Amino acid sequence: MLRQPNLKGKIAVITGAGSGIGRAAALQLADEGVKVCLLDLDLDHVNNVKAHIEESGGEAIALKCDINSTYDIKQGIRTASEHWGGLDIVFANAGIAGEMAPIETMNEEDWDRTIHTNLRGTFLSLKHAIPFMKEHGGSIIITSSVSGNRIFSQPGYTAYSTSKAGQIALMKMAALELAQYKIRVNAICPGAIKTHIGDSIHSSTDIKDIEIPVQYPEGDQPLEHGPGQPEQIAELVTFLASDLSSHITGTEIYIDGAESLLK
Repeated sequence: MLRQPNLKGKIAVITGAGSGIGRAAALQLADEGVKVCLLDLDLDHVNNVKAHIEESGGEAIALKCDINSTYDIKQGIRTASEHWGGLDIVFANAGIAGEMAPIETMNEEDWDRTIHTNLRGTFLSLKHAIPFMKEHGGSIIITSSVSGNRIFSQPGYTAYSTSKAGQIALMKMAALELAQYKIRVNAICPGAIKTHIGDSIHSSTDIKDIEIPVQYPEGDQPLEHGPGQPEQIAELVTFLASDLSSHITGTEIYIDGAESLLK
């Protein structure tokens, strides 16, 4: 008989929970009976997600949180743990695409903002969650990307790809360090997904100077001939959060319909 994830009563913190992948994961985990703390820079967005969860009979807390802020991250995680009496799941999902520019002309401030938000923000999420998870264990899931891990052909993506590659190294180090506490740490690596992260992309005017012409085959997203859906990522997050993945840690999982195999 196929086992089903048993997550009822678990407690989760999700960063970037107001839209896209974070929102889809929050709704799906709540459907599985998880109590969800929603952290996002846009409070209106997470309040909307909270309302959806509560209308369906679930439990949620919505808090404004800038993952660049040690205080915000620490307080968000502490609030969830103290409100419900523990912490079982952390989905470190928040991030930005940032500035796309040649290395030569990229502003140091743009580099710092992308690395600070994506990599330091993930580090802070893990750092402040660990004390609340050490006693009973749990699952930490990081949103990385095929960029910086399988794809290196996107012009100007140096800062973003570096941050995403760094998340994989952080995940592997954390998986070994935290195994003694039965805390599993894994990363998901989505390809093109129908979200609004593209809204945070800005390309410099000289980006064409470093483009290398590449002609991809027709239908360069082989499995579904289009971007994936946030709900598909949410299903993977639910699996990694549950005991169905009890022997999986220190692993990056690509979820891109084979898109990155062509690039």
